[in-house]
Amino acid sequence: MKKVLIANRGEIAVRIARACADYGVRSVAVYADADADALHVQMADEAWALQGQRPADTYLDIDKLLQIARRSGADAVHPGYGFLSERAEFARAVIDAGLTWIGPNPATIEALGDKVAARKIAQKVGAPLVAGTAEPVQSAGEVLAFAEQHGLPIAIKAAFGGGGRGLKVAWRMDEVAELYESAVREATAAFGRGECFLEQFLDKPRHIEAQVLADTHGNVVVLGTRDCSLQRRNQKLVEEAPAPFLTDAQRQRIHAAAHAICAEAGYVSAGTVEFLLSGSGQISFLEVNTRLQVEHPVTEETTGIDLVVEQLRIADGLPLALRETPASRGHSIEFRINAEDPGRGYLPTPGLITGFTPPAGPGVRIDSGVASGSLVPGSFDSMMAKLIVTGATREQALARARRALAEFRIEGVASVLPFHRAVLQDADFTGEQSFRVHTRWIETEFAQRITLAPRPEPHEAQPLVRSFIEVDGKRMALGLPAGLLQGAGATVAAPLAAAAPAAAAGAPAGGLAAAADAGAIKAPITGTLLAWKAADGAAVKAGDVVAVMEAMKMETQVTAPMAGVLQRSGAEGSMVAAGDLLGRVQAETA
Repeated sequence: MKKVLIANRGEIAVRIARACADYGVRSVAVYADADADALHVQMADEAWALQGQRPADTYLDIDKLLQIARRSGADAVHPGYGFLSERAEFARAVIDAGLTWIGPNPATIEALGDKVAARKIAQKVGAPLVAGTAEPVQSAGEVLAFAEQHGLPIAIKAAFGGGGRGLKVAWRMDEVAELYESAVREATAAFGRGECFLEQFLDKPRHIEAQVLADTHGNVVVLGTRDCSLQRRNQKLVEEAPAPFLTDAQRQRIHAAAHAICAEAGYVSAGTVEFLLSGSGQISFLEVNTRLQVEHPVTEETTGIDLVVEQLRIADGLPLALRETPASRGHSIEFRINAEDPGRGYLPTPGLITGFTPPAGPGVRIDSGVASGSLVPGSFDSMMAKLIVTGATREQALARARRALAEFRIEGVASVLPFHRAVLQDADFTGEQSFRVHTRWIETEFAQRITLAPRPEPHEAQPLVRSFIEVDGKRMALGLPAGLLQGAGATVAAPLAAAAPAAAAGAPAGGLAAAADAGAIKAPITGTLLAWKAADGAAVKAGDVVAVMEAMKMETQVTAPMAGVLQRSGAEGSMVAAGDLLGRVQAETA
């Protein structure tokens, strides 16, 4: 290969562009309108517009991506993670276009990306498994029947998903139907398919995974384990390698199962086999992610292997240089730096980054997709960067992490930095007595109260105004930020300045804004009002879920602030800013 199209955005697109430079091939970035000045666009050798704003019109549009590959002269495609990375139809379309696909072959993606089929492969090779459905379920009734037979909690999981999207855990019978419907919605929005299957959910499990590399010559190697138990809403926040506090037998069992599953599936490229580990020591296969993981840097730091360069080598037909699990050369911890406010339940906070000052020093690595002045769009994932800290031991890595997190400064948007600082002071995580973290620890036992971050000013992303120019007689497309044309009298959206006085006074900005009152239902996040869950005029109680919003690919429930009659204002499908008035609960009169 000589030129790689990076079919992604953000920090992973930057990471791939750097690997391409190290490997000696050119890189091609693509961008949605909001990403026109993003860091990955600047880092690549060249960049091409996807001409759109929503994921479906940009990074999920296979035809646009292949057209750009053809026009740019790219001869290979790297999908990164998320978006189309685990879509077999994209891999097949890339190959059919005569391009090199940097990842597993489409048949393997189908076999392992279908979580039901993956379970069957795991069963065939004798990997450890909990009870689950043999095929996707068709209704909430089937979910209830499974729960009655096997007991709660149960996991409702997207059959064609990953990364926590389309995954819901039911702890009570009365929430099963709603969680099933929510899982189907999330899976459809994130992956284009809503089928879900069921599994018993191990209470308070750890999340352990094994990193695998496999080449086209039949060689498969497990590079080691990671612990990814620190999660909220099934989204990982902290990962480390090697997974601490495992027995030798547990580690060997995980390595052997991961190797067997990938060998049976004919795996090629980088992949991750995930497991759950209960407090009693029970191990259960979870899924295979047929792509590069967000947390791959901790494995790179503890093995000395550049996983992205290895993906490029494998795609070029070269054999693995390493044939057996390497000895760990220390301990590494990764902290995802998301634009979320942990003081408000980790609500996403898209906006403009006015200051970004990362830490440095021994053992510190930053994989970032942003810099000062970058925009965090509300349409995409909330992750801005990753902080990876490595030491000779876990204790040294923890000490360096405390220092690095104290140095880290981000202004303009809320971030999860306060959460990470608090976690490093918690004995459950540091493990002086014992390691007590599990996948629901944040929601159930993490006792630290984190201060609310200041609400960022709503940032109205300026659309690109498109026209054309002629250069030496050749017609070329031209896209300019609308703000640049204001002085020329161009018609653009109303500037934010009009809303600033109201925001400064403490009143929410936006078309639905209204004076605060006890019954006001305000948008907790900037995003889409996905659906109303209660009818206009319905009687509701305080805490009832009345609406569902979506931002940065995750659903957020909106609840009634008091008992009374619901008066809806916001329209389903409309975009609203955090603090906008969605409706009101009117107290019932005697």
